[in-house]
Amino acid sequence: MTQDQGAPKFATLAVHAGAAPDPSTGARATPIYQTTSYVFNDAEHAAALFGLEVFGNIYTRIMNPTQAVLEARIAALEDSTAALAVASGHAAQLLTFQTLLEPGDEFIAGRQLYGGSVNQFNHAFKKFGWNVVWADATDPASFAAAVTPKTKAIFCESIANPGGIIVDLPAIAAVAKKAGVPFIVDNTLATPYLCRPKEHGADIIIHSLTKFMGGHGNSIGGALVDCGTYDWLGSRHRYATLVEPNPSYNGMRLAETFGDFAFAIAARVMGLRDLGPAISPMNAFLILTGIETLPLRMQRHCENTLAVADWLQRHPKVEWVNYAGLPGNKYHSLHHKICPKGAGAVFTFGLAGGYEAGVKFVAGLKMFSHLANIGDTRSLVIHPASTTHRQLTDEQRAAAGAGDDVVRLSIGIEDKADIIADLEQALEAV
Repeated sequence: MTQDQGAPKFATLAVHAGAAPDPSTGARATPIYQTTSYVFNDAEHAAALFGLEVFGNIYTRIMNPTQAVLEARIAALEDSTAALAVASGHAAQLLTFQTLLEPGDEFIAGRQLYGGSVNQFNHAFKKFGWNVVWADATDPASFAAAVTPKTKAIFCESIANPGGIIVDLPAIAAVAKKAGVPFIVDNTLATPYLCRPKEHGADIIIHSLTKFMGGHGNSIGGALVDCGTYDWLGSRHRYATLVEPNPSYNGMRLAETFGDFAFAIAARVMGLRDLGPAISPMNAFLILTGIETLPLRMQRHCENTLAVADWLQRHPKVEWVNYAGLPGNKYHSLHHKICPKGAGAVFTFGLAGGYEAGVKFVAGLKMFSHLANIGDTRSLVIHPASTTHRQLTDEQRAAAGAGDDVVRLSIGIEDKADIIADLEQALEAV
């Protein structure tokens, strides 16, 4: 991760990027602008706003001042041109693909994904006529083999959920570049503190802000980030929303007008405007506050997780541990290449006894919270086969790294001795 000598460093950006004291009140914290709409200066000002001739606030479904600070901060942390904050990570994926795809188009995705994304891609997206083709995130050649003339994007996670697999982003980026399509990376588990996908060839970045970015389990949000690296006008493919005359804006060609942040603009003024998955000002405020401590939390998350994974791999009732931070793990070298500051805080392990043992172990934990989330300050646990991946077939669960024996942990920032003690007493009861 390189940075100009005089430019603010990551921890400074996490606190200050995009923000300034409120000009009317002097408030130091970014206010919660709890309003639906905004007064225009006059008719000409209103016309200029609606015509995209000037930037400003019209209606909170499209843009809000609290949201704007959050977006500027995320873009700065990802060293990218622009970001769009929305209601959830799923909403960010919806707007990303709605901006890129037409009915009948295909995109390739690594099958090692969060179960909700697998479901969204396999089922919900088919109603729009968007078709997913599955590849193996551990095998970049499988992406190349899946490319067809209908391929319009390639998608994967930087650290795959739930397995904690570190993905070889540069290798998959090379496939996307050869195919002439944008490379989309979900960076939820890594956050920009551990990995900046743009540095490894990504064109668009997705976040579930609900997880480590917000970090406190108190708000739902998502974001898409425009890296400003894809040449929409020079593409061999036709991304109609970006390059064709737009009837909503008097024939404006968004890629011509907005250049290296045209994708973020298109997702806002077309997707968010018309589909409406807006983030609330309150959630934007809570996530923005959480990001201020992101580097501190991620460092502690990673330190705790390495200690817990090392302890688990030596326990007689644990058959295997998949954490890239452990020496000897097959993704250990990729971890140092892609996420040099740490391998993240989410990983899986397998219990002797399979499905029943996993259910009993989860029920026996006391400090860990059993719930469908990750990235909280608190340590969290789930048995994917009986919960998040229950809707998938046995074959799909196995392919996604969520077999019957798999337990997923999201390690919090508590004292590591207390985390290990809770795991120990629950394992003794299995």
